[in-house]
Amino acid sequence: MGSLLFLLRSAKGTVLIALVAGAIAGLSNTLLVALINTALNTNNAGSRLIWAFTGLCLLMVAGRFVSNLLLIRLSQNAVFDLRVFLSRRILAAPLLRLEELGAHRLLATLTDDVPVIANAFTSIPLLFMNMVIVLGCLIYLGWLSWSVLAGVLGFLACGVIVYQVLMKRAWQYVALGRQQWDGLFKHLRALVEGTKELKLHQKRREAFLSQSLEASAATLRDQMVTSNNIWAAASSWGHVLIFVLIGLLLFGAPRTGGAEFQATLGFVLIILYMMTPIEYILTMMPALSRADVALKKIDELGFKLQEKSETQQTQTTPPSWGRLDLINVTHAYYNEGEDDHFVLGPIDLSFDVGELVFLVGGNGSGKTTLAKLLTGLYIPEGGEVRLDGQLISDENRESYRQLFSAVFSDFFLFENLLGLDLEGLEPKVRQYLVQLQLQHKVKIKDAALSTIDLSQGQRKRLALLTAYLEDRPFYMFDEWAADQDPVFKEVFYLQILPELKARGKTVLVITHDDHYFSVADRIVKLDYGKIDYERVLETEEHLYLKEF
Repeated sequence: MGSLLFLLRSAKGTVLIALVAGAIAGLSNTLLVALINTALNTNNAGSRLIWAFTGLCLLMVAGRFVSNLLLIRLSQNAVFDLRVFLSRRILAAPLLRLEELGAHRLLATLTDDVPVIANAFTSIPLLFMNMVIVLGCLIYLGWLSWSVLAGVLGFLACGVIVYQVLMKRAWQYVALGRQQWDGLFKHLRALVEGTKELKLHQKRREAFLSQSLEASAATLRDQMVTSNNIWAAASSWGHVLIFVLIGLLLFGAPRTGGAEFQATLGFVLIILYMMTPIEYILTMMPALSRADVALKKIDELGFKLQEKSETQQTQTTPPSWGRLDLINVTHAYYNEGEDDHFVLGPIDLSFDVGELVFLVGGNGSGKTTLAKLLTGLYIPEGGEVRLDGQLISDENRESYRQLFSAVFSDFFLFENLLGLDLEGLEPKVRQYLVQLQLQHKVKIKDAALSTIDLSQGQRKRLALLTAYLEDRPFYMFDEWAADQDPVFKEVFYLQILPELKARGKTVLVITHDDHYFSVADRIVKLDYGKIDYERVLETEEHLYLKEF
């Protein structure tokens, strides 16, 4: 559980105070047991014993309260730090790396692993206090009789050895279960996001439930049942040893009623009292093991995210520019279900200020990949991207990205208009809502949209609104008009795009709408990752065709 201990050391001052308070509570608890045993063997309990009993009770309560208070705060701070740490790592990781890991794995860590760690942290005060109680009871037993203490330690040693063997086996199943949870989370996402498709196809629904979701859930259930059964066996083994020891003390001691028998009763009282804290410690071991597995998953994910993390820069303003060049740019990736990898490029392509360029081609030809390379979301595996002759590298890529506003086909829409200058924002939003014909459905208040629960086409208009407000030099639209009705599709091609061009914006539009090709200054066609042709439209009557 090194990862858990490492996390504790990150706030060692608070941890130390909390553990000292827990130790005081545990020691007070042990002294109370000793005091009770003394009182049982004393005919007349004097005022000293009464005051000592009262003082120890208050000290125990105060120690437990302080320990819990500090470590609960520590646990929540640790959870907060973990969430922020992972969120920053995700945002710093290259987009391609995130796509390789998969959203289900990232979400499983954020939603499952972090709460598991929080639950483990909140149990640490009581765990440490109970460990102190057990230690105190053993010391008191040694003070009463070294021979009895030796016997108790011998039984505990047997229990610990067997318990560790069982724990190691159980931990393996916990680790397997955590791996299985990633797959189950993927199926749960499919259940929620694919509900319509499942409802419309009974055989698909039944196959999904039986072959995917239920199979994954059953595997996870079996692994967790096995691990918990092993822990239950380990806990039962510990209880059996304790009662065997009590039986030996009770039935092996002389029944004379003298001092030796009174001492034996004291031993039994202490051992019985130890059973509750020992049971708590044994019960907490599974939670700590799950927390350790969760921390290892977080460490593993953090390492994978950091392997190729991008350089963070403070400059966030768009750079000035006049020409953008892609020179022999290549990118390779594997298509799902195929053995061969798809290679985009080499691509040689240039953009000037104020151009309106259409990127066309069949599905799978590499249009969206090229757009991600152009906008700096993908890093070229070969070739160069240059802005006014300057190479785009890790040192300036963040600044370079500020050149672009993009609406991808799989866009995400934020309800709040984040990161924008609030001065004069709401009047602009109302103006754009009218232009986008959404003024009757969406309102703006306190820099937040009243709703984003709209049709896909209307949601794309809101995404376009956000791009308008960003006011970047270079706009990229990925199949933006695909979900629009004919009337608004015409508005997009014949009003919105010319307006952007008139404002000096460079616009790249990925489209299949050949009816509007004449709007573009230039058309670039991709075919199987290569530029098939680049056509410059100088006028409606004259076409210049450059074949590749």
